[in-house]
Formats: sequence, structure tokens, C-alpha cells
Amino acid sequence: MFVDELELLVRGGRGGDGVVSFRREKYVPKGGPDGGDGGKGGDVYLWADPSKQSFLDLRYRHTLKASNGAHGKGKNQHGADGSDLLVPVPVGTVVRDQEGNVRADLAEAGQKALVAGGGQGGKGNARFASSRRRVPRLAEKGLPGEERKIKLELKLMAQVGLVGFPNAGKSTLLSRITAAKPKVASYPFTTLTPNLGMVKVGDEGSFIVADLPGLIEGAHQGVGLGHRFLRHVERTLVLLLLVDLDPNAETDPVEAYHMLKHEISMYSSRLAQYPRVVVGNKLDLTGAEKRFSQLKEHLKEAEGDLIPVFGISAYTGKGVQDLIHNIYAQVTELSQKEELEKEVEVTGERETTIPLSVEKYDNVFYVRGDEIERMAARTDFESEEALHRFQNFIRRIGLERELKNKGIKEGDTVRIGDEEFDYYE
Repeated sequence: MFVDELELLVRGGRGGDGVVSFRREKYVPKGGPDGGDGGKGGDVYLWADPSKQSFLDLRYRHTLKASNGAHGKGKNQHGADGSDLLVPVPVGTVVRDQEGNVRADLAEAGQKALVAGGGQGGKGNARFASSRRRVPRLAEKGLPGEERKIKLELKLMAQVGLVGFPNAGKSTLLSRITAAKPKVASYPFTTLTPNLGMVKVGDEGSFIVADLPGLIEGAHQGVGLGHRFLRHVERTLVLLLLVDLDPNAETDPVEAYHMLKHEISMYSSRLAQYPRVVVGNKLDLTGAEKRFSQLKEHLKEAEGDLIPVFGISAYTGKGVQDLIHNIYAQVTELSQKEELEKEVEVTGERETTIPLSVEKYDNVFYVRGDEIERMAARTDFESEEALHRFQNFIRRIGLERELKNKGIKEGDTVRIGDEEFDYYE
């Protein structure tokens, strides 16, 4: 089964808690605090694995979670960091967030992308010792890891995209020029999933071709199968538009060409600007030569000499070698040009800081802000010292003033992250 779209919940590991501990050794009076810090939670990474072809092995894994950091211990022993989770995905995977923004594009083998960071570990009480605070009974809790929903999309890595209507002969051509063995039959939609094949060009080199399910009229409105898979040719350098020259075909070759061009442009205006080669197939059939001449003449009038036009028979192999050498020359030239223009892309996204804000809904005051939410998550509210530290913090950042400005009264509820409080002066 070919799976090229997937939604996942990814979650970084929680940081370990710091610990309150004091030295208790014989002959060491007033040993002081020695509570260690908690370990950092593990991160979740995706990495481009050339051996993966689809998301099939992730299909039933709805949640990907890294391990938590270990808690700190006495004698200044810090907790171990949680193990990172490294998830292999196919080369060509695009990672999007819930809003549809691209977080990462894993276009090269071995690339890694951080999709959920682990939480920082909490500080042990040894960190809070000072000349004024000799016996701190205060430690921080570890922070939760990042949690987000992501969508994975696969865009196959090929230099040439093979596009055409059902039964135009795409699979036959792919099997003729590569070692791929796609299903070939005389009924529509023989190809249900994209196929890749490598074309060897003598001792010169090679290129990869992607054969897609057939397009039909109205594909951009969801009709048929092929339009869903057009994203797989977005990484290609050249589009090969295959037109059926069979005299018994329902669609005239000229009309078929314009319909293909229209469906591609409706999917993506950028894709419509890709270099393309038009290929008339089934020259071995009686009457096909005449239809090919009409197609070639029309394209010369409409497009000039900008678009190469070839007549072939994928079944007998007629004209196929000339087509291969022409495409290889184009691919080589465009690859060199792309290499020169390539810029390094940063995977992931730039995190933004959320400022302090207070909103009131149904007599509950919701407090948001990176600093305050982190502090609430770190605080052990069972500890009197930790609670006192938290109260001093909210006064220092101006939260108490903001709450009064919003009209808070004694007994009202305040919610900060996952914590809920009753407000008292």
C-alpha cells in the first residue's frame, strides 16, 4: 500500500524534576543542600531515509513521543536526559503544521528536522543556595515537552514527471525505458499510485521518471485520481505530457494537450511554468501518423519552437531513444542551473515569544505568556518556599496589576497554563 499523506501528534519528553536534598554525612556538620537537577526531555526528529518509500509503517502510529528526563537525586546527581526519538521518513517529505505552514522540507537523504522539543529539567535545591539562603527547601518541576499536530506529505524525488490521460500509455512507456514493472492494462486508471523508474542513458548517466495516475477532465475539482498525485511532480525539472494518438481515442490529440495543460495550471500556476516535452504515443497504429502531424503543426503555431514534440510507440520502442536523449540533455542543463541557484533552507520554524496578556471569559481570568506559563509549570505549589517565589515573580512582572485592571475580585478564578488558582489579596 502506498501512503503519501499522514497526520500525527508529536510530543517531546517532559523534563525531570529537581530534588530537595541535604547532605547527611558523618563528621560533615551543616552539609548544606545537594539536590540535583532533572534531566532534559527527549526531542522528536524526523530524518530522510532513502530506504523508505511511503508512510505505511507510520499509518497506525498516531502519536510519536520521546522519553522523559529522569528526576534529580541527592549528592548533586543530575537526572539523565531523555532519549531522542528519531523517526525515519521517505526522502521528499514535507512537514506542515496545523495552519498549513511548512515546518521542514526533507529533500535530501540524511536531513533531520526537529518537530517537537523536549522540556527542560527543573533545578534542584542546590541551585538556590546563597549567602542569604543557606537552607533552601525549593526545587523546580520539569517542563512539559512541546506537543503539536503535524501533517506529512510526500513529494517523490524525480527529475521527470510523466503526465497524461488514462490509457495514454504512461505505464507502458515507463516499463519500456526503465526496469520498473508498473501494471499495464487496457482499462482506465490502471495506475492507482505513483511509480518511479530510473532511465539509464548509455554510459552518460541517468534520470528518474515518476509515472502518475491518469488525469481526466475536471481533475482539479476532485474528479478521478491523478490530480491528488500531481504534488509528486512539483519537485521535477521537466514535465512529459503524453498524448494518445489512437484514432479510436475519445479525445483529439490537440484537445487532449490543452486539457492536460489546463488541469496542470488549475492545480498550480507554478507547475504550469515548468519546462515540458509533448509526446504523441502509439505511432504503431494505423492513422496515428496523421494525428501526430496535426498535433505537431498545431503546437508549432501555438508555441513556436519552445516545446519539443516527439512521436513514439511505447509498445514497439519507435522514437523512444531520441526522446530519452533529449530529456536527458534538458535534465542535465536544468540540474546544473538549479545547483547554482540553490539556497540553503532552514528547516523548522522560528519560534515567537508570547507576551503577557489577561483575558476574562465567564468569570475566569486566563493568563497567557511564555514567562508566566513556564514559571507556573516549574513551580511545586505544595512547597511553601516555591509558592512564595511564584508570588514574588507575578508581582515583579506586573501580573497582579494586570488582573486588577481587568476587575478581578477576591474568590475569582485565575488560570495559567494547566494550573488554576483562586485569587486573594
